[in-house]
Amino acid sequence: MGYCMKRTMMGELLKWKGGIDRKPLILKGVRQVGKTHLLKEFGRLHFPEVHYFNFERQPGLAKIFEADLVPKRIIEELSFTLGRSINISKDLIIFDEIQEFPKALTSLKYFAEECPELYLCVAESLLGLHLNSGSFPVGKVTFQTLRPMSFEEFLIANEDNRSLEILRKNPITDQIPQIVHEHLWEQLKRYFVVGGLPEAVATYCKNKDNLFDAFSMVRKKQDDLLNTYYADISKHSGKINAMHIDRVFRSIPAQLSQVQDGATARFKFRGVIPGITHYDRLANAIDWLENAGLAVKVHVVNTGLLPFKAYSKDNFFKLLLFDVGMLGCMCDLSPKVILDYDYGSYKGYFAENFVAQELLGAGLDHLCSWQENKAELEFLVEIDGNAIPIEVKSGSVTRAKSLSVFAEKYKPPFQVIFSARAFEVDQRRRNRYYPLYLTGRFPM
Repeated sequence: MGYCMKRTMMGELLKWKGGIDRKPLILKGVRQVGKTHLLKEFGRLHFPEVHYFNFERQPGLAKIFEADLVPKRIIEELSFTLGRSINISKDLIIFDEIQEFPKALTSLKYFAEECPELYLCVAESLLGLHLNSGSFPVGKVTFQTLRPMSFEEFLIANEDNRSLEILRKNPITDQIPQIVHEHLWEQLKRYFVVGGLPEAVATYCKNKDNLFDAFSMVRKKQDDLLNTYYADISKHSGKINAMHIDRVFRSIPAQLSQVQDGATARFKFRGVIPGITHYDRLANAIDWLENAGLAVKVHVVNTGLLPFKAYSKDNFFKLLLFDVGMLGCMCDLSPKVILDYDYGSYKGYFAENFVAQELLGAGLDHLCSWQENKAELEFLVEIDGNAIPIEVKSGSVTRAKSLSVFAEKYKPPFQVIFSARAFEVDQRRRNRYYPLYLTGRFPM
């Protein structure tokens, strides 16, 4: 997986390393998103030594935390296990897969209090599914979330440096040339196939000289990853819950693929599991998928007023998939159809899922959608205390009646349309047209 897998999260890790009040860092994220690889690379590049401990592969490590939770004793025993010394003030320690061992998790509190000079990182996929109030070190850790590789990181992996240079400019002052726009649009369609899971990206990069073979191998890799997620569901959720979670997970792409014109509809509970028609019976399964990072919940609000959370309901939301490449795999949509951009009005849900993925990667953690009367918008975000409406269009036709309805009623400072059009600002209507591939650089 080491093929040009440069991640922008590395910058956040360096900030953590240089922080004055540094606490143990928990790097969260869906399984197979590259957390362990990134932390090891962080250690290799920026520390004299890296000491890696995997609690799943080395279950005997749990015994070290049984006697007490004194950091210096724990470090001494970890050093003995490795057969080499650990320099507390200079080396990086990585704990992986500690969710099954509450005492190891609790120990982070004491590392923060009694050994603040230690550089300690934890890579965790399903941490939120196993926590309880007795084991979690509240206020004693720093969190970061690693998400699937963004479109920009995909270009980095492809070593498409000229496109990156233009992508990183401000399009308000530096217009994107048409030839570059067309190239970036072509790359975006490839990203729709590959998605942002590092193993899928690496498979594509290694074989892209033959696109047919590359995309065939990517789909095979995605199938393998999908089976890993199904196995995780079975392993970590119990037999009955696993059946419900599995059905909800499979229903996400199935419901999205039923969308034709307009925004994705809110998640429908009827028909997912026989005999269950209401949210309360599916809430645990949906929460599990969201906590595991496999599903993205977008709350639907019926007002443009802030705060959005005050106007959201637990049972009124959309569910999107965590990665657009896995969406295509689960929908069994062939790479050729996606590359030809020839899947009719259904391609709208791909664009919407991509925008959600990029906005989350850009740091907008809580996404909302807007529906009021017959008007609806894909996303509503807060920027500088303003509710900013976002319309998503898969093609170049950008007539946006719902956007006009929202603008007339709530008077936002500007509106945003993501589409296939090149960047443009309509000063009169206060519309900003962004090509979809610039979503990760929003807002500008």
